Parts: sequence; C-alpha cells; structure tokens
Amino acid sequence: MNASIILEESTEGDTAGFQALSDPARLRILDLLSSGTRCVCELEVEMSCPSNLLAYHLGILRDAGLVEGTKRGRRTDYRLLPDGFQMMRAKLDHLAKGAPR
Repeated sequence: MNASIILEESTEGDTAGFQALSDPARLRILDLLSSGTRCVCELEVEMSCPSNLLAYHLGILRDAGLVEGTKRGRRTDYRLLPDGFQMMRAKLDHLAKGAPR
C-alpha cells in the first residue's frame, strides 16, 4: 500500500480542525465566538469582511466540527462546539506524550 494513502486514511479526520485554525480570519471568528453565541450579522460587523467571505470561513469551521449554526428566522446564530476542540486537544495530548522533555 502507498505510504501517502496510509497517511491520508489515518489522519483525514484529524486534520480538518487543525486546517481550520490555520487562517487568521477563522481564528478571529473563533475568538469572537468564545464570548458566546453571535448572530452572523454581528460577526459581519466585527470582521469587516464581505458576507460571502464570512460564509466561506464559517463553512470551513462548521465542516471541521468547531462551530454550529442555528437558524433564528432569517438570521443564523453561531456558537462554538466544545467537542470539536476536545478531539483536537486529545490528539495534541497524544502527540505530546512522545515528545522529549
């Protein structure tokens, strides 16, 4: 079996959250949501970016399991999903066990 296929299969679920964190705009969104649930319209104002770009970043965060959107009429409220961060923390803890001290 090809080594890259093995790596892809073993890490595919692990990488989405870390890839989502690799963009400064997405880190800013997460920081804003760390204080609680926010309407997408509030995020637009705080981020000062076009709504289509914000939707793109929120989609990546949703796909990574880090945020969740809930419809409220014509608006969508976003909040952090602790389980997504817990899975990433567990992966980092696992990797850190092998690091020399």
